[in-house]
Amino acid sequence: MPRGLPGTRHSGVPAGTAPSPRAPPNISAMAGHSKWAQIKHKKAATDAKRGKQFTKLARTITVAAREGGGDPEGNAALATAVQKARDYSMPKENIQRAIDRGTGEGGAAGEIERAVYEGYGPGGAAILVEALTDNRNRTGADVRHAFDKHGGSLGEPGSVAWIFETRGVVLVDADRYSEDDLMPAIDAGAEDVSEDGDLLKVVSAPANLSAVRAALEQAGVEIESSELTMEPRSTVEVGEGDARPLMGLMEALDEQDDVDAVHANFDIPAEVLQQAAA
Repeated sequence: MPRGLPGTRHSGVPAGTAPSPRAPPNISAMAGHSKWAQIKHKKAATDAKRGKQFTKLARTITVAAREGGGDPEGNAALATAVQKARDYSMPKENIQRAIDRGTGEGGAAGEIERAVYEGYGPGGAAILVEALTDNRNRTGADVRHAFDKHGGSLGEPGSVAWIFETRGVVLVDADRYSEDDLMPAIDAGAEDVSEDGDLLKVVSAPANLSAVRAALEQAGVEIESSELTMEPRSTVEVGEGDARPLMGLMEALDEQDDVDAVHANFDIPAEVLQQAAA
C-alpha cells in the first residue's frame, strides 16, 4: 500500500451514508498493474491531439443536448459531456456547435441513437461497448467483426452489464499529488481513491461527481479528467498469453467511429502489458 496507508478494493461506506468529515481516503494500490482506465485516458489524450477524440466528444454532447436540452445547468449528462470536452481542450465553438445540433439549431441530430454491445475478450475479460450511431446494422456488424477477429465473443444483452455500475470518476496525476491532497474530495462525497499506474482515480456516486471535482479544483488540484463511466465491480487478471489479443480487441473497438466508450474489467501486470505492446 502507498505511503504506509492500509487499503482495500472497496470503500466500506454503506450505501446512502455520507462519509465522516476528514475520513481517511480508501487507497487501493495496484502497483505494477495497469487497467483500462489508465490506458484509455492516455489514448484519449493522444486522440484529442489529432482531432479524433473531438468527433466522439461532439457526438456525445449532441445526443445529451437532444435528450435533455441545451442548458448544462439543467442537464447533468450534458454538463458532464461538456466538462469532459473541456478537459481535452476541445474549442468552445466546437462544443457550442455540438449543443446546437442537439437542440435543432445547428442541423438535425435525431438520427443518432445509443446502442450497447456486450461480450468477453481473451482471458475472460468482460467488455461493455457504448456506441452512438445512425445505423445500428453497420455498427453491430463492425463490433461483432472486432470481437471475432481478436479472439473475443459478442454476447447477448445483459451478459456482462451486471458486472459494471455507473460511477463518477476523477483522474489526477499521482506524481504531483498524494492522498492527503485529495481529502477535500472525501469530504465532498468521494467513496474510493485508488492508484492506477501514474494516476490517482477518485470514485464517487454519480450525483456527487460535480461536487467532488469542484472540491478538488478549489483545493488547487489540477484535474486530468472527470466523467460518468461504467466501473467494474470486480476485475480479472489477464496473463501474458491473452494480453496481446485482448489489447488488440480493445484498440479495434475504441478506434471505431461509432463507438463512444469501451469499458472492461481486466487487470494486466505492467510487465505483461509492456511485453504485449512490444
